[in-house]
Amino acid sequence: MALRNILGKRFGVGLAGRRPLSTATCDVESGNAKAINLYSAINQALLIALETDPRAFVFGEDVSFGGVFRCTTGLADRFGKARVFNTPLCEQGIVGFGIGLAAMGNRAIAEIQFADYIYPAFDQIVNEASKFRYRSGNQFNCGGLTIRAPYGAVGHGGHYHSQSPEAFFCHVPGIKVVIPRSPRQAKGLLLSCIRDPNPVVFFEPKWLYRLAVEEVPEHDYMLPLSEAEVIRQGSDITLVGWGAQLSIMEQACIEAERDGIFCELIDLKTLIPWDKETVEASVRKTGRVLISHEAPVTGGFGAEISASIVERCFLRLEAPVARVCGLDTPFPLVFEPFYMPTKNKILDAIKATVNY
Repeated sequence: MALRNILGKRFGVGLAGRRPLSTATCDVESGNAKAINLYSAINQALLIALETDPRAFVFGEDVSFGGVFRCTTGLADRFGKARVFNTPLCEQGIVGFGIGLAAMGNRAIAEIQFADYIYPAFDQIVNEASKFRYRSGNQFNCGGLTIRAPYGAVGHGGHYHSQSPEAFFCHVPGIKVVIPRSPRQAKGLLLSCIRDPNPVVFFEPKWLYRLAVEEVPEHDYMLPLSEAEVIRQGSDITLVGWGAQLSIMEQACIEAERDGIFCELIDLKTLIPWDKETVEASVRKTGRVLISHEAPVTGGFGAEISASIVERCFLRLEAPVARVCGLDTPFPLVFEPFYMPTKNKILDAIKATVNY
């Protein structure tokens, strides 16, 4: 079944209602811009990183011929297989090699083919990369390491190609976790991650690789990390999300407005360290908050946001914090529509919270 049909069936809306969110508020001069999809924006960012820094290297399974999602298409031909190269099918080895490469002063851009397969590299990320600087008293580090991984649902991926593991890494001091929502954001945030002096895990919403298309500046630009963005103003309830889930939440906001409920929608963008101040200011204004993500609800990063908001805004809350997330089950195949935090689930939670 075509991806377009799957998405339409899954969320009960036509493809026209699934357009990516606007990124007009980015502090980026448009210059020469071109309408491209998300995987092409990732490709542009990698090309710029390789072109502007001879110390940059791209590696992972199948990247030399473009990768399964085509994000590295043409890079090996342009920069040579000494800088863009395939690795064995060994995620622990990919990240371990990246740590060593970055520790020698290089920009190591490692690709994990699916976020579901990042777990064999878990020890290297949480016990080595994240602690490298700390354990040496800042004498050496692997801050040049960026780990890219496509995450989330795609309509037919089942339990080994659909997971959202971001919360596992948000528990680890010493690394950053970043998730873009659109092509324009993906390019600017990825370049910021590659050039950041800390190791970063960069999750890419694979559902949007081809579906999300927008005008993206062709030049080199970066977007700030750890700065959330209010992408829709509202006065009745604050909605917080990241990545592909933002477009689902926007549809719920549009539906709620027809019933006289005005939602403020915030894209967190960076999960660690996250922008508490922007979220707090919004919740103090609206008095209500809803958090949504694809990952299972128990232990998801929404729980951390919820706890922080209760600590910082307790006396301003008009209702309990709402969470609309994935279910506490392995990611299903045929039952995916029941698992997903859909527009209608979010809309019901918005109404229940506002009418509490």
